[in-house]
This record gives sequence, C-alpha cells and structure tokens, in this order.
Amino acid sequence: MKQSIYWVMALAAGLVVANNYYNQPLLVEFAHTFAVTERQAGAISIAAQAGYALGLLLFIPLGDKVELRKLLALTLGAAVVALVAMAAAPTLPWGVAASFATGMASVAPQLLTPYAAKLAGPQGRGKAVGIVMLGLLCGILVSRTISGTIGAHFGWRAVYAFAAVAMVAVAIMLARLLPRVEPTFAGSYAALMRSLFALLREEPVVRQTALIAALQFAAFSAFWTTLAFHLHRLDTSYGSETAGLFGLVGVAGASASYAVGKLADTYDPRRVILAASIVFIASWVLLAWKGASIGGLIVGVILLDLGMQSAHVSNMARNLAVRSTAMSRANTLYMTIRFAGGAVGATLGNYAWSEWHWPGVCAVGLILAGASMLPQLIPAFAQRRRVG
Repeated sequence: MKQSIYWVMALAAGLVVANNYYNQPLLVEFAHTFAVTERQAGAISIAAQAGYALGLLLFIPLGDKVELRKLLALTLGAAVVALVAMAAAPTLPWGVAASFATGMASVAPQLLTPYAAKLAGPQGRGKAVGIVMLGLLCGILVSRTISGTIGAHFGWRAVYAFAAVAMVAVAIMLARLLPRVEPTFAGSYAALMRSLFALLREEPVVRQTALIAALQFAAFSAFWTTLAFHLHRLDTSYGSETAGLFGLVGVAGASASYAVGKLADTYDPRRVILAASIVFIASWVLLAWKGASIGGLIVGVILLDLGMQSAHVSNMARNLAVRSTAMSRANTLYMTIRFAGGAVGATLGNYAWSEWHWPGVCAVGLILAGASMLPQLIPAFAQRRRVG
C-alpha cells in the first residue's frame, strides 16, 4: 500500500478531530456572548468530550461491520449539521447541545486509525498508526490556533462555519481516494456491541492501555480546558488568539508521534509508554512551578504534548495488535474509555479553576498524571514477585 494513502487519512483525521477542540480558546468569548460565567461556559468544552466518548462507543464498532466509506459519509454528514447548529447557537444550552452533537459525530479519525493498521499489516502497523496519529494530533493542536485566530478577527461563529465547509471537503476526498476493505463481522449490531464486553473482559492489554490513556487524557483536558482562563488572568490582553497560539507550540511535542510509531514496531512499546509517562509528569511539575510565566507555559506545553502523545501512539499500537479481526472494537474500548477520562478531566479542571485557579488545576493534573503510572507499575511488580 502506498504511504500516500496514510497521509491522506492523516489530513482527514486532523481536520475532523479539530471539531472537538475549536471551543477551548473560545470559552471566554462564549461567556461574553451568552452572558454567563467562565465556569458555565466551560460546559461547552465538557459536552464536546462527552459527546465524542458516546460517539466512539456507538459508531466505532461499526468499523468491523459496515463498509468504511459508507460509514464515514454518514458520520461526516451528521458533523456538518451539528457544526451549522453550533454556529447558529442563540443560547448557552443550545451551544452545549450542539457541541455534544458535534463531538458525537466527529469520530472519523478513530475509524481511520484501525483501517490504516489493517492496510499496513503487522510489520508496518506502528508506523501507519503513527502517521495517522500525527495528523490527528496536529489537528487537535492547530485547531486551537485556527479557532483562536478566526475567533479574534471574525467571531467564534465563523469558526464553526469554516469547520462545516471543511467536513464537506473531507467527505469528498475520502470517498474518492480510500480503497475498499471488507468488513470482518457479520452478526447483528446487538451482537457487535455485546462482543465489546467480552473483548474487555478477555484482554488485559485493552484494559491496561485504556486506563493509562484515560488518566493521562484527563490531565491533558484539565490543562486545555482552563488555559484560556489562566492566560486571561495573567494579562487581560491575552484573548482567544493567544490561547490558540499555544496549539502551535504543542505541535513541537506532538510531531514525535511519527517517530514513536516506528519505535513501537522495533522495541517493546511498554518501555516507550513508561518513558513518555515520566515526561508527562515532569511537564506538570514545570507547569506548577513556572506556569505563571509565558516561557514556563511554552516549555510545559511542549513536554505535555510530547509525553502524552508518545504514550498514546504506543498504547494504540499495543491495543490494535490484540485481535486482527476486532481492531475497530478494540479501538472503541480504548478511545471511549480515554475520552470518558477526558470529560472527567475537563470537569475536574473546570471546577479546580473556579475554586483554586491555576494551583488547583496543576494539582489535578499532577494527581491524574501520577495515577497513570499505577497501571504500568503494578503489573510489572506483580510479575517480578511471581518470577521471584
């Protein structure tokens, strides 16, 4: 398979996943538009994460049952409708509902990742996943810059109008370029969903990778949900554009995902995950220590993205290697649990900010990042005791 197809999927993944993150630099603007508090405006960000988690659970298993191009067309069409509704939101409850629907429909990246792994085969799985993940991660990060810049000059509604047009373009591109891959599951949708529980029960690797990812993404979401508020508190001249520019800073760390994907094909991915987790914890230490300065925030964001995204790619490579006939379902479990963690982290970060501001957010981040070490260390210690 030509590598160019993986880069097409990477571009599509980045554009679609961005729908869930345009809101984060715009939270101050939402608060002003809807005349609500910062804490209330944060519900839009939380809704996007929660909607994405539900969309993953309901739609991603279908990647093993339904021909991919048809499934992508349906989800991308739904995303266009939700984005238009978000652009037209007259009230905060409308915006929260539209944000939830946008997240729920923007699941195409998690259909494309197992698809890429399937096309690449066992020898190139990590590299293919790394390419698609690089696009996805850059989409997450650059989306904040795009939304912050467009929001500052044209208003936040223009951001969502732009996103709706982008989804139409992605749908056309994928329909024309993706090769056909036959589904691997022939049973009913109910049987497909029941098989998720069996897979989770029978595969300890799925449980371990999902828990690590959920805790780390919770800490990650706590940071990005509150960054715009923190910057505005440091200097009232720092608006959505400044918050969005930190997305470009994060690209420096996220760009490691391609190299990490190749490492996961060569070395034990568990060691890569452990090393990345240590970097992730170190980033929170730095953010707590120097997060009141722009320089400290910049270095902290680079390390934050480097640690989390490196662990994420290696976790996914382990997860997708569990069962070749159930890649979409393994990815469903992993990503649903991960984004449920993201929703919890966004909620905790939002609450910590409202009560204790930046020190509270950093405390939440450190606790969650530290907890992500437990699923890695406890099995290792248990295995050494058995061997001993």
